[in-house]
Amino acid sequence: MSPLGQKIVRLIEAQGPIPVSQFMMLALHDAEHGVYASRNAIGRQGDFITAPEVSQMFGELIGLWLLEVWRQQDRPKRIRLAELGPGRGTLMKDVLRAARLDAQFVAALDVMLIEASPALQAVQAETLHDPPTAIHWSAKVSDMFGDIPLFLIANEFFDALPIHQYVQRETGWHERMVTVDGDDLSFALAPVAVPGLAVPESRGDATDGAVFETSPASTALAEEIAAHIAQYNGAALIVDYGHGGIGFGETLQAIARHKSAPLLDSPGSADLSAHVDFASLAEAATRGGAKAHGPVTQGAFLNALGIGHRADVLAKKNPMQAASIESALQRLTAPDQMGNLFKAMAILPAIAPPPPGF
Repeated sequence: MSPLGQKIVRLIEAQGPIPVSQFMMLALHDAEHGVYASRNAIGRQGDFITAPEVSQMFGELIGLWLLEVWRQQDRPKRIRLAELGPGRGTLMKDVLRAARLDAQFVAALDVMLIEASPALQAVQAETLHDPPTAIHWSAKVSDMFGDIPLFLIANEFFDALPIHQYVQRETGWHERMVTVDGDDLSFALAPVAVPGLAVPESRGDATDGAVFETSPASTALAEEIAAHIAQYNGAALIVDYGHGGIGFGETLQAIARHKSAPLLDSPGSADLSAHVDFASLAEAATRGGAKAHGPVTQGAFLNALGIGHRADVLAKKNPMQAASIESALQRLTAPDQMGNLFKAMAILPAIAPPPPGF
């Protein structure tokens, strides 16, 4: 078992079984052995690859999207451009390249990257070594809020926020826990059902064994973002893989070296994520006083922004790379690749016009 696995075993032996949400937090963020604290999991040499690492087209189009929304909101002279979980910094690098098309937009930017991992902060600083404007880092999400409009990017961020899992039994919904079985970690159910668990009616009827996942951390953050945007203007763009809040099912998964891995075998050595419930995020945005647009599929979003034309332009400028550009285009937009699994949702002020792509 991994060093973190041994640490979790000792914790459970001392205090009893822990919920799935706590296991996720330890596996990803333990200061000594967590995935994000101890190594770089992103990229071809890591555990998974994100859309910005597939092609510069992804980040450039998001940069143009932000520029257009800024123009729709009468070009405020000072805005906070923030990214949650910026990975290797590739997305922000491409966003800022597109931003250079409008010097007034660049002059308005106060860029902040929200990153808890010192190791990843160093990687991001290297990637963004020549930015068009100053960049600041913070480990705390709360630091991105101020008294100015917030333009926020969250690409594959919400899927890594902790979830709770509940399993339907004759006695009600029981929370799934992580416990110790001999020398190994295993799943178990809390013996007492959760009274009055709020399951959205859109999920339908639950049969015995049905799994309901919920992420209070995600909805609380979405509501906080929406409340800020409702008060100060701005926009948030959330791109992630997820669903529309219909039906039941278990989506928590572990990925190591780009392959599926057992969830409990070696915590700290595999990335953990779960599908984002976009319906819950949209409801949270409404509670915050803003309006949610979407979700739409990533393929539809990028196609509406003109990714096909951008691919043609790049291919003409770089004919030797035309095949790889076409491959990246398919990877990002094709229904059987990232095109349908990934979704895009925007949060804007309630009176703002619909943003591009929605």
